[in-house]
Amino acid sequence: MSIEITHVKYSGTSKTHESIVEYKWKNQQTGKVASSTKPMLVAWVEDKGTAYVGANSQQVKVTAVRPSGLPAYLRTYADGKPTNNLLSLPTF
Repeated sequence: MSIEITHVKYSGTSKTHESIVEYKWKNQQTGKVASSTKPMLVAWVEDKGTAYVGANSQQVKVTAVRPSGLPAYLRTYADGKPTNNLLSLPTF
């Protein structure tokens, strides 16, 4: 299963990858729309799922980041470089 992350929710006024607390997403196969907390979606991406931001030729893959001593979070990478695609999404 793969999903497209479409919206993000932040814990406060700071808009960083680390401050995202929830993600709204769409299942690319079924069209189902749902949301997941950061820990839930990080675990899903690490275990079995594929997540993207954008659609079709504009898709950028989402991966989990586990910094030492800090909570894990999601981040996009394009051409092997970290990008801010998640921070550009609308909020919900």
